[in-house]
Amino acid sequence: MKKYDDEFKQNAVKKILDGQSVASVAGELGVGEGLLHKWKRARLATALDAECVVIELRKKLREVEMERDILKRRRLSSAEKARTLPFWDKFKKLSILQMFGFCGSQF
Repeated sequence: MKKYDDEFKQNAVKKILDGQSVASVAGELGVGEGLLHKWKRARLATALDAECVVIELRKKLREVEMERDILKRRRLSSAEKARTLPFWDKFKKLSILQMFGFCGSQF
């Protein structure tokens, strides 16, 4: 079993806590994902309260940014669909008779 020094472990865990995925750090450093999870758990167990708060806030920020990006894409997609709808689909509530003035209503 290969031994890793504390500095190597700290740098690996820092990459994970900064937002890089465990899989990408494992591939980059040639270390197993399970070992990285173990180092991360040990680091979080010994972290100060302030560090834990910062870590949780960064995690929440990433989640909110992902949600924002999804909503942005959805809004842009909806706007694109609205621009491409045929004329008749945009005015579904108006009947053809109303549009041509046969029902006494004005268009």
